[in-house]
Amino acid sequence: MQARDRLLALAIVCVWGVNFVVIKVGLAGVPPMLLGALRFLLVVFPAIFFVPRPRVPWRLLLAYGVTISLGQFAFLFSAMAVGMPAGLASLVLQSQAFFTLAIAALWLGEPVRWHNLAGMAVAAGGLALIGAGAAGLTGDGMGGMSAAGFVLTLCAAFCWASGNIVSKKIGPVDLLGLVIWGALVPIVPFALLSLWLEGPARIAQSVTQVSGMAVFAVAYLAFAATVFGYTMWGRLLTRYPATQVAPLTLLVPVVGLVSAHALLGEDLSAAQWLGAAVVMAGLLLNVFGQRLWPGRALARR
Repeated sequence: MQARDRLLALAIVCVWGVNFVVIKVGLAGVPPMLLGALRFLLVVFPAIFFVPRPRVPWRLLLAYGVTISLGQFAFLFSAMAVGMPAGLASLVLQSQAFFTLAIAALWLGEPVRWHNLAGMAVAAGGLALIGAGAAGLTGDGMGGMSAAGFVLTLCAAFCWASGNIVSKKIGPVDLLGLVIWGALVPIVPFALLSLWLEGPARIAQSVTQVSGMAVFAVAYLAFAATVFGYTMWGRLLTRYPATQVAPLTLLVPVVGLVSAHALLGEDLSAAQWLGAAVVMAGLLLNVFGQRLWPGRALARR
């Protein structure tokens, strides 16, 4: 990978890692469903008038928007609104890698190798430790996390994984167009959910009394995390093998945990730190296990 592209990859990882802190900042002034609507509204307009629609069937474009954009962020924003710490959210969301593996094996018949299963088992143990902290079972605190926040984050990871499968079905496509036009899908559902769950009074109050930090958060989520992050990541994937680019996402929860501690003062319990380390070990095993110990596939192609 060229030095320029290494810097680009590092910038994307930092943007996505700090993204979780920004979400917390945004939720301090804007309720979760309204935050989602504003985020994707800013992604779409006015860009949609200048970016052509990608050559993707409407049903796949709808599926992409429902999973990657609506499902993932409706659950993630709700999770963080009810007590999921930013740092842990960045880590638990990476369980999407294992959901993606399972869905691809069951639906697409893709092979599952021993290191995939081993990584899933190790990461599941780490998530169990983190979940035990949420349920108050460890006796050493929860790190500010609620059980509902933990479960909702897992739901967000499942939606992300489902979107990955949709992206695989879509195949090579103009990624900027996919991001912009895919963002059109969740705007109305987010707005309706906001009206239902948050109510007109709270919406009006959030809009009329919006703070500068909330405006910054919405702009960051729209332009930095979504438009810049996804399009530049797609650029790297087109230039280099996925096996060289994809492992870089393992740095996202590292940046997320460090930035949440530095900027928000988040402190995790001992069990949660241990769980975080075990989850990272599982992710590393899933990504690099085949290189270290070549093995046979456990499922037919």
